[in-house]
Amino acid sequence: MKFGTKAIHAGVEPDPTTGAIMTPIYQTSTYVQESPAKHKGYAYARGANPTRNQLQKNIAALENGKFGLCFSSGMGATDAVLRLLNPSDEVITSNDLYGGSYRLFTKVYERVGIKFHFVDLTDATDIEKYVTKKTKLVWLETPSNPLMRIIDIEACVSIAKKHKIQVAVDNTFASPYLQNPLDLGADVVMHSVTKYLGGHSDVIMGALIVNDEQLYKDLAFIANSCGAVPGPQDSFLVLRGIKTLHLRMERHCFNGRKIAEYLKNQPKVGKVYWPGFTDHPNHAIAKKQMKDFGGMLSFTLKNDNLENATTFMESVELFSLAESLGGVESLINHPASMTHASIPKEERIKNGLSDSLIRLSVGVEDIEDLIGDLEQALNKI
Repeated sequence: MKFGTKAIHAGVEPDPTTGAIMTPIYQTSTYVQESPAKHKGYAYARGANPTRNQLQKNIAALENGKFGLCFSSGMGATDAVLRLLNPSDEVITSNDLYGGSYRLFTKVYERVGIKFHFVDLTDATDIEKYVTKKTKLVWLETPSNPLMRIIDIEACVSIAKKHKIQVAVDNTFASPYLQNPLDLGADVVMHSVTKYLGGHSDVIMGALIVNDEQLYKDLAFIANSCGAVPGPQDSFLVLRGIKTLHLRMERHCFNGRKIAEYLKNQPKVGKVYWPGFTDHPNHAIAKKQMKDFGGMLSFTLKNDNLENATTFMESVELFSLAESLGGVESLINHPASMTHASIPKEERIKNGLSDSLIRLSVGVEDIEDLIGDLEQALNKI
């Protein structure tokens, strides 16, 4: 099946009792058993729920994976991967990644003896400099949040496999519509389902997709044991959202391109970070491993100071100043004080994330209205 067909049909079957075409919301915490000696099917909803199961099959299909697991948040999914590690294990990850991931790595898992190397992975060969016998995981985020850095997944996998190291990829910014890390050799794909998969800013959820059956069983054990699972109502909402994922992503990409090109030509705008530009670092890699370049971008102002950036963000009308991304509505974000506030300032600045950087999640509104909103805000600085 092609992607649009999978988004609507993969893993989803009519309700066997009523024939309902939409997956029912199985709002139950437990299931009646035939006998103490016969525990077949469902037992307790933390372990499994029919609504969630269909969603997991659907998301796995979108990533060309065999197994999917859903969690109560993207951070819950990330946490499950890290629970595979042991004290003294080491992780190599990028130096430009979501602030929540950085916080989890440094404030939770470093405390129990896991060491993280934050590296500029735009040159995949730099991984070799940090590999030791204790390295167990390479955690990638591409495009990165918020500087849109591109990492060559296939090259990183090649190096990691040589050392028998697993590779996990946060594919949230790209979505499975644009990029499929499992096809490039990754072991685990993570999504903040809250973003493009849900698509309507009404669900908090995460997901993991794998091909290896034992890895799936290990992660499923963690999910059931630790209990960070989503409810059936949220699972239903995401199933509904995914049915239009391919349509939404086409518009996100179209609008993202138009706005990136508009901003690049504005005299009051400084640098625009969008992987679709031929002069964007690793543009050729983005073109190779992505179907298009998405609806996420960041930029600075020519007169680059926090006061001007604040005035701009307070002046937009259609772009809502808010956390998150990937919804149908356009959002504007100040990473330094919002999504990346947990990263120490000196680390942010060192890695290129200035106090005045502005991030856009471009929605699916009419492009003329979005550009008009940015233009009137630029006129106020």
